Amino acid sequence: MKSIKSKIALITGASSGFGEATAYRLASQGCNLILIARRLERLKKISEKIKRKYSIDVYLIKLDVRNQKKVEKAISELPPKWKKIDFLINNAGLSRGLDKIQNGLLSDWEEMIDTNVKGLLYVSRAVIPLMIKNNGGHIVNIGSIAGREVYPGGNVYCATKHAVDALTKAFRIDLLGTNIKVSTVDPGLAETEFSIVRFHGDRKRAKAVYEGLIPLYADDVADAIEYILTRDDNVLIAEILIFPKAQASSMHVHRDLKKST
Repeated sequence: MKSIKSKIALITGASSGFGEATAYRLASQGCNLILIARRLERLKKISEKIKRKYSIDVYLIKLDVRNQKKVEKAISELPPKWKKIDFLINNAGLSRGLDKIQNGLLSDWEEMIDTNVKGLLYVSRAVIPLMIKNNGGHIVNIGSIAGREVYPGGNVYCATKHAVDALTKAFRIDLLGTNIKVSTVDPGLAETEFSIVRFHGDRKRAKAVYEGLIPLYADDVADAIEYILTRDDNVLIAEILIFPKAQASSMHVHRDLKKST
């Protein structure tokens, strides 16, 4: 297990879910953090808790990764100390709706494409030159089973996660020889704010997604990210696909509804 103490990790979408859990995981290993999200107040609370528990430094950025100019400005204006980024966790992403393609909302499509694909690209384009200058780094893109399979109503969301999968593979090829590793973690059913966001705040509908089974939780995915980042320098964990025990594919889920009543 490689030590990541005093390294610097930049995490997008760090105000909840996988991003927040990953912040705690890496902080527990002594890693300093650049936390990015739109909700600054939530970032501040997370930062305060982490700094109380672990002796690390935390740098906060309120930022919407969909805004390329602001992404570029935020990264370019990092203090010199914080430009030595060792790890980039491209976690910011979301799903909107579960409509068939003929009924989909254009606003949902645009939000998913702008966040899941363009946002990932904007942040990566700003950070990778710093990693090259620093002669190394590790990028972990958060994908999904939706990037490997397509399911009814998943259309555009699945397309964006297929794009993440393709970009991860392309990054790995393009960055070969730069001493930068590129990995992806692809979760299945995981209970975070994901379904609440997908269903535009409908908590009852979101809860039904996980009825009758024990899903993954944010810390399960953070654990996989921590594992990837703490391997020896010569080892690259290229991909991790992680399901709850009750899931076999995007369309095959075992639900014991008697236990959930």
